[in-house]
Amino acid sequence: MLPHGYEGQGPEHSSARPERFLQLCAENNIQVCQPTNPSQIFHLLRRQITSMVRKPLVILTPKSLLRNKEAVSPLADLSAGNFQNIIGDTTVKPKKVKRLIACSGKVYYDLINRRRENTAENVAIIRIEQLYPFPAEEFTAQLQHYPALKEIVWCQDEPKNQGYWRFLQHYIMKAMIPGQQFGYAGRLASASTACGYAATHALQQKALLDQAFGEFSVFFNK
Repeated sequence: MLPHGYEGQGPEHSSARPERFLQLCAENNIQVCQPTNPSQIFHLLRRQITSMVRKPLVILTPKSLLRNKEAVSPLADLSAGNFQNIIGDTTVKPKKVKRLIACSGKVYYDLINRRRENTAENVAIIRIEQLYPFPAEEFTAQLQHYPALKEIVWCQDEPKNQGYWRFLQHYIMKAMIPGQQFGYAGRLASASTACGYAATHALQQKALLDQAFGEFSVFFNK
């Protein structure tokens, strides 16, 4: 379990380096997950203990979710159900959705707060809770859930040369259909894991949310 988050606390607060663990991933050798609510972490740990085939598990845990009032689960979610590799968006009308934002971890809560402010009814936000093994079939099913989908955006807190962007590109591209755009919303590439100034962090965070809902960096047109 590795503390890892972007809350304006500087490089040491954001130094789990998830991209390095993802570089180790091949042939279903390990698991890399980032749960975003209590029921998810409970079922993830339970799955690890009860699984007949146990493999190393890397868990990224943003500290701010410990005190985030939205990162909660009803008791029913802990007493029933199981770990969800992907958590879909149940708050939007599928036929209206033209842009899908995929993300992982704490940035999800930043995104839903921005969507409320902008009342963006044509944007769906999904959480990828298990990065590896990547749940490719489930991700494809998520895209197929939105018949008018035109844009897919990967949004992350980490700089572009870190985090999940480079690892997930080919998985997302394989799930796309002709005519859809694919792009990135996040921080620019950086030698450091995070900036050391709260004011700069706030500007960067606002910029990546602006990109997620506005003009994002188009990576690939299929």
